[in-house]
Amino acid sequence: MGQHWKKIWVGSAGNMVEWFDWFVYASFATYFAGSFFPEGNDTAKLMNTAGIFAVGFFMRPVGGWLLGRVGDRKGRKAALTLTVTMMSASAVLIAVAPTYAVAGYGGVAVLLVARLLQGLSVGGEYAASATYLTEASAPGRRGFASSFQYVSMTAGQILGLGLQILLQNTMSDDALHSWGWRIPFVVGALGAAVIFYLRRNMLETEVYADVQGEDGAELEERGTIKALLRHKREAVLVIALTMGGTVAYYTYTTYLTKYLSNSAGLSKQTATLVSFCALTVFMCLQPLAGALSDRIGRRPLLITFAVGSTFLTVPIMTMLKHAGSFWPALGLALLALVVITGYTSINACVKAELFPTNVRSLGVALPYAIANALFGGTAEYVALWFKNAGVESGYYWYVAGCAAVSLIVYLTMRETRDIDLKTVGGGAKPAPAAPAVAERA
Repeated sequence: MGQHWKKIWVGSAGNMVEWFDWFVYASFATYFAGSFFPEGNDTAKLMNTAGIFAVGFFMRPVGGWLLGRVGDRKGRKAALTLTVTMMSASAVLIAVAPTYAVAGYGGVAVLLVARLLQGLSVGGEYAASATYLTEASAPGRRGFASSFQYVSMTAGQILGLGLQILLQNTMSDDALHSWGWRIPFVVGALGAAVIFYLRRNMLETEVYADVQGEDGAELEERGTIKALLRHKREAVLVIALTMGGTVAYYTYTTYLTKYLSNSAGLSKQTATLVSFCALTVFMCLQPLAGALSDRIGRRPLLITFAVGSTFLTVPIMTMLKHAGSFWPALGLALLALVVITGYTSINACVKAELFPTNVRSLGVALPYAIANALFGGTAEYVALWFKNAGVESGYYWYVAGCAAVSLIVYLTMRETRDIDLKTVGGGAKPAPAAPAVAERA
């Protein structure tokens, strides 16, 4: 049990820093948007930065393919170490990017390169950590263990928001807009360096170590598109079941602060505090829901999320726009995040449980990254587009519609709770007689 917890801790800690770097771009965008673009409409500036945010998502399929292949061929540890290296480099680039006043659109170019690098990194990070946490968990505890992926993701965002609140209360607004927004990216780069050391010394999962005895064609095809194509149905299933969850998740996490300040009229400080408090509760709910899925199955939680998101998104978003103050906004945000917990707490293990070990990392990474590029990464931009067009409520229906599509998938998919990770897919070989040896750097 102790070794399982050690693996979960190391995998989660790295994931936290990865997503801190990923999310501080979104949470600090209101402060640095004016630094990289000429004077103009505030919503237009946010759309420009949101567009660059979305570009990072379109690199995620590439990162999913590249790092998913590394994870299946070289090991989960190798992929996780590579992702945090790239994320550290991207944080450094953003921290030193020149402003529009200094280099014109040269600063935008640096920002774009950094986001592309982040997209590569996160495209592999999700699958590598989802696979690692699922495989490293004890039998019958995969839902609970894999829920720590979103615990760590949310913790990263909470740390980013906490740092934002600290800077808002210790720096002037002018200083934050001028140079203070660079601080979180410096912090992220330093944190990534620490995680790099931890991941260099992490243990490989026994499930992956067991397939090291395979040879011949199976070894050559491990982590390849050819191997993935044998599981086309599962790959399409990952895209479909991710669609509603990722749109809803990014709506109530990365976009929420902007929505509350840009549409609901709350101050930036109040909007940030609402997000901080709501996400703290949300983070604590993940292990509870994950443990519940180990008892009753994955499908009941997924169906609950989809039904709630389909029918409650429009009223919640409408009321949020007219919340007016901290407490009503917090209550509505919490309601939305409780609903989304049905997806976030278990989606990592559900996807990992669909694929055999020799293609699990790629099988999770590539379809998930495609779904995120199409729906998650564009969520904020689509929301701002509807707002700029004067029909903001259209976005509420868009989110509800995506959830409805996923609901159909959840109602028809098979239960994955009791699947044996070593034999899923029907093509896995029995574990070799010799005990697996844990790898260390």
